[in-house]
Amino acid sequence: MNNKKITRAILLLIIIFSIFLVSCTTESSKPVLGGNITAEEGTPDNTKTSGTLQVHYIDVGQADSILILQGTHAMLIDAGNNDDYELIYKYLNKQGIKNLEYVVGTHPHEDHIGGLDYIIKNFNIGKVILPKNAKSATKTYADVLKAISNKGLKAINPIPNTSFKLGEAACTILAPSSASYKDLNNYSVVVKVKFGDNSFLFEGDAEALSEMEMVKKGYDLKADVLKVGHHGSSSSTCAKFLAKVQPKYAVISVGKDNSYGHPQKGTMDRLKSSKVAVYRTDECGTIVALSDGKNITFNVKTGDYKYGNEN
Repeated sequence: MNNKKITRAILLLIIIFSIFLVSCTTESSKPVLGGNITAEEGTPDNTKTSGTLQVHYIDVGQADSILILQGTHAMLIDAGNNDDYELIYKYLNKQGIKNLEYVVGTHPHEDHIGGLDYIIKNFNIGKVILPKNAKSATKTYADVLKAISNKGLKAINPIPNTSFKLGEAACTILAPSSASYKDLNNYSVVVKVKFGDNSFLFEGDAEALSEMEMVKKGYDLKADVLKVGHHGSSSSTCAKFLAKVQPKYAVISVGKDNSYGHPQKGTMDRLKSSKVAVYRTDECGTIVALSDGKNITFNVKTGDYKYGNEN
């Protein structure tokens, strides 16, 4: 073989090798799809969890206040009556809370947002979720709006089927579904919190009307722990809703010997017939549920199925 043929052969090999090299480089430079999807972009990925999720159902009598902790991340749902502000403030301080990433005022009734203005004033607040309602022009509601404004924040109107993350916990708003209700209770922000294989549902004072809206929309309502709506009133926790949630445990935030007769017979009978273990603040005091993503434990023993004013 002469020098010209050898040169041509070498050039041909170089060209073939170059084409192969470019092809491999182009293929390997394609972006690799993966990683967690952020809550704002789509469904939160919480299949892998570390640490624990703590849910503190604070005993504020005939009112609601729930602290949720995942690692260093904290969310407060409701803040009891106006007179409960100091109790809740001290409780949060005892837990070492300085920052609340999310504060949820479920609806404008005083027994849910009474202490919220004080909490907003005295803690570092990320976002406040509060339903809009023109009919709720009470001083308590106005105090909360003023506290939000003074912090340079704006209340976020809850939109059903939107999600956000609290550390490694995935949170989804499920209600309210309408902008107009006759009863203020049905404006309640309903939040589902999922951590690993465990899930918690928080109802505020949502009644059967709102519950059935969630059922008809086909939302994933299944949860291990249900915070029973409206302090155990018979107007909430309707049979079809309870059948969709299928809780193992129910927590009722209710005042001892309250004048409303809460929890009421209809609700307690439905929970009992569904074999749902009940925890109630009037019997147990503050209730703390702890999840490792697989199992849930409580700091107190289960309560009973007695209803208000029952001997």
